[in-house]
Amino acid sequence: MNATSTDSPRDFSIEVVRTLKAHGHQALWAGGCVRDMLLGRDPQDFDVATDAPPERVRQIFGEKRTLAIGAAFGVITVQGGKKRGQIEVATFRQDVGYSDGRRPDEVRYTSAEEDAKRRDFTINGIFYDPDSAAIYDFVGGQIDLRDRLVRAIGDPNQRFDEDKLRMLRAIRFSSTFQFDLEMNTMRAIQRHARNIAVVSAERIAVEMRKMLCSPRRVDAVVLLRDSWLFPAVLPEIISVIDHAPRWTETLRTLRYLRGNDFATALAALLRFSAARELATGDPRKPIPQLAKVCQRWKLTNDETKDVQWLLRQVNVLQTAKDQPWPRLQRVLVDPRIRKLIDLAAAINDARMESPAHLDFVRERLGWSVERLNPLPVATGDDLIRAGLKPGRHFQGLLESIRDAQLLGEITTLDEALELARNWRPA
Repeated sequence: MNATSTDSPRDFSIEVVRTLKAHGHQALWAGGCVRDMLLGRDPQDFDVATDAPPERVRQIFGEKRTLAIGAAFGVITVQGGKKRGQIEVATFRQDVGYSDGRRPDEVRYTSAEEDAKRRDFTINGIFYDPDSAAIYDFVGGQIDLRDRLVRAIGDPNQRFDEDKLRMLRAIRFSSTFQFDLEMNTMRAIQRHARNIAVVSAERIAVEMRKMLCSPRRVDAVVLLRDSWLFPAVLPEIISVIDHAPRWTETLRTLRYLRGNDFATALAALLRFSAARELATGDPRKPIPQLAKVCQRWKLTNDETKDVQWLLRQVNVLQTAKDQPWPRLQRVLVDPRIRKLIDLAAAINDARMESPAHLDFVRERLGWSVERLNPLPVATGDDLIRAGLKPGRHFQGLLESIRDAQLLGEITTLDEALELARNWRPA
């Protein structure tokens, strides 16, 4: 490898291509990086396809600089260091059998043309030589890029039977790029939709995360409904889809959502699914419908807590001017307040309601830190030093002292201790 090469992943990928060529092999950019380049986008990841078998790739680049994690499928990862990243080098192949509906049972090494035909969509099946600027398109991908169309390569039923996750990828590509979903491809998704259940929930969650974090999230959600994927991917949403006013408001809320936070978008999507539990459940406990989704998708603890908190607290902002100040203050000083404002503002815009409550929230957030969130006038240690016996009641006692401080009823430690000595649990 050339030690003087630049630090960019793009230039590193070109270096990988040239190194393979220098050793007598064909090597081309493949997949998403070619698609993005032809769309005038800046590719984020670069994949290389070659006629060199995996063991030859490792021999050329050295075992210390390569990872053979995907060698069974003809893929070797070439490492370029911290700044240059890593490049997946895949041998041209044909896939034989997909028993698990996700990965090939066997791969056979072949030509670039045959490799293109086993890929998912025409727009992802184009090869490019970064040295000669030659394009190798065996599947009509350039035409579909021009026509803004997502089309499965060959028989769409076979493509989705091979790998069920491709159905969700079709929805994501269509919505993200604002491309139409080709008619036969859409019909095949509808025909195979229930089979998405064989894909691991974590992989489904990865695709859903990308779609909900996209500015085109509404298009994705509508396509998920029209493709009949929702019953298998997110059955919790079906009752909302069947309720026209709630479904319309959900779509409008997602459209008005300004941020790209996954937990906030998921909360907006599932707000009505959890409405009954929010109204009747214990506010101190997880919302069962949401907990089920988060658990199934194996979301992080932080994401799970964020979704729950956002839906528990959004009504506080929607009625901010009517809330007791201690309750509102605790919400405003939470680190997630900006996410909550994004959600509340989107709901507000979807309903075309007055912004008065949110204006009040923003005015209070403009206060100085000392005024918005003053240091507690008393701590648990203060109470213990004053002779009060600690116990389970301490949390409630400290909250009562904090409430009184925020309301301006007490301002000193002595006043707090006086309140504590006369306090009785509710």
